Amino acid sequence: MRNQAGMNEKERTRRLTVMGLLCAVAYVIVAVCRIPIVSFLKYEPKDVVIVIGGFLYGPLASFAISAVVSLVEMLTVSDTGFYGLLMNILSSCAFACTAAFVYARRHTLKGAICGLLAGTALMTLMMLLWNYIITPAYMGAPREAVVKMLPTVFLPFNVFKGGLNAALTLILYKPLMRALRLAHLVPESGAAKKGASLWNAGTLLAAAVLAATCVLILLAVKKVI
Repeated sequence: MRNQAGMNEKERTRRLTVMGLLCAVAYVIVAVCRIPIVSFLKYEPKDVVIVIGGFLYGPLASFAISAVVSLVEMLTVSDTGFYGLLMNILSSCAFACTAAFVYARRHTLKGAICGLLAGTALMTLMMLLWNYIITPAYMGAPREAVVKMLPTVFLPFNVFKGGLNAALTLILYKPLMRALRLAHLVPESGAAKKGASLWNAGTLLAAAVLAATCVLILLAVKKVI
């Protein structure tokens, strides 16, 4: 019993260490990589780190990392205040928690891809709704003006953001897992070894397709705007 308790405590400490590390990495990404895309919308790949946390420890881990990073972002580098905090948490959780939920039930490359696509779809739909509700007050613009932006600005931006984050997640997940295992922060598993070759064979193709799609969406948005 004592050994089991010691193992559980060690695992909790290891998990908190990894989650703290992911929070730090996500915040650094926010601080140094905020790319203006259209209107007041900026792309930042922090959701890649948040969804990887969810792939490791489940949807609640994604929520916790998103909440911590979004709060620190609001207090330091963000200029959007509470609006930005709310929208960041809603967007990141819709994407990352959904992807982690699907992946937890289907722990394969196909499960990861399905989860990431589902996360992108839910995030896009949710952000259309919340931009319709909140953005008029944030921009100080009539709702009719915001409604016109939904199909031309917010829809393509969120599809672009979700697709690119999904592609980056597929590319970076296995290398990050290898690094964490080498640091003895994540235990090795037989299933991980068995599925490694399949993951590596499929990720480049899937990521390339997603990335190419995102580039086309961005070019289309720039042309429309």
